Amino acid sequence: MKKYNEMTKEELLSELDKVRAEYEKIKAQHYELDMSRGKPSMDQLGLTESLLHILNKGSDCKTGDGIDCRNYGQLFGLKEARELFSSLLDIPAENIILGGNSSLNMMYDTVARAMLYGVPGSEKPWCRLDKVKFLCPSPGYDRHFHICESLGIEMIPIDMTPTGPDMDTVERLVAEDESIKGIWCVPKYSNPQGITYSDETVRRFAKLKCKAKDFRIFWDNAYAVHDLDDNGDKLLNIFRLVEGTEFEDQLYYFFSTSKISFPGSGVALLALSDRNLAAAKKIIEVQTIGPDKINQLRHVRYFTDAEGITDHMRLHGMVLKPKFEVVLNTLESELKPTGIAEWTSPKGGYFISLDVADGTAKETYRLAKEAGVKITNAGATFPYGRDPRDRNLRLAPSFPPVEELAAAIHIVCVCAKLSYLEKVNG
Repeated sequence: MKKYNEMTKEELLSELDKVRAEYEKIKAQHYELDMSRGKPSMDQLGLTESLLHILNKGSDCKTGDGIDCRNYGQLFGLKEARELFSSLLDIPAENIILGGNSSLNMMYDTVARAMLYGVPGSEKPWCRLDKVKFLCPSPGYDRHFHICESLGIEMIPIDMTPTGPDMDTVERLVAEDESIKGIWCVPKYSNPQGITYSDETVRRFAKLKCKAKDFRIFWDNAYAVHDLDDNGDKLLNIFRLVEGTEFEDQLYYFFSTSKISFPGSGVALLALSDRNLAAAKKIIEVQTIGPDKINQLRHVRYFTDAEGITDHMRLHGMVLKPKFEVVLNTLESELKPTGIAEWTSPKGGYFISLDVADGTAKETYRLAKEAGVKITNAGATFPYGRDPRDRNLRLAPSFPPVEELAAAIHIVCVCAKLSYLEKVNG
């Protein structure tokens, strides 16, 4: 088969008729398929079923040092739970704050606290500044961008490269503009491209020289242990790199068990330098009397140690890998011959990034929606929903059963072809 850009006008018109006919047949099937968000499937949720029953009576709810988890207290979370995540992530337990099920909630609160109170190094709260800006590696995580939008923070897109954000641009901008106060990072299996930051990129972040004394790196390590198999990517530990240096206050490190145990009742984590921790404590102790310690204890009892989490994640990988393979094999067989699209092949995480032909992502999304397939809105992976080339689509293979997933990705491929052919045939 010829690539589309090698076809004659007559051949393109013929191909358009063929693809359009196939699309109409698909629409007649009245599909209802959803691959719009990176939700764990029912099979994955079932992997942790016994977590629900691990505490059955009041006497089960006491920790090894006698803390009754049914009562108030333990502002930063259970010592045993902090030690569990300390061993998993190689971060000192005393620098960890545990929260509820949502690391996104902790990220929002962290930005909101900076807006209301500032952070160590701030001359005044961010909300009293004329302008607050964040750097946003793009394509990126739409919910990060929504936090900035909701709080009136100006977003500056930064190109992603195969090794992480374009660090030359990052370093130049933060060195010259004091109003730039933060950057969003998903350093391992980035959302949506599945890129893991190279050692060099992490080292450059760990020594980032900024004009703003209150600049912060929001290090959302959501997929730290989410490898598809034992050959996953390795990420350098930025917390240890900055620890004890002049740059340690610049790091806010986030993690959660949302896609390890149950998204609706996991444990989130924020790791901070001593100075940042002391500043956060003054505010958090006014905000709450303590997190859900019963849920934290459940996680400690169920997983026991870091190895228990690692072993559990192999089971998740066994469920997810065939789904990623279905999507990647379909893209390879249906779109590669046309030459109109590119995509990533991550070794973990929850997403595959599909770049269709320039100027066709919104139309591909619209056609897929009309054909009964939900995918993430075109443009969502860029600040303000504006994809400058209108080409990026985020694919989330995790939730649908394999049979439905195969149908859904085939339909997306048909829609990508139809969008391109209609565009070039005018």
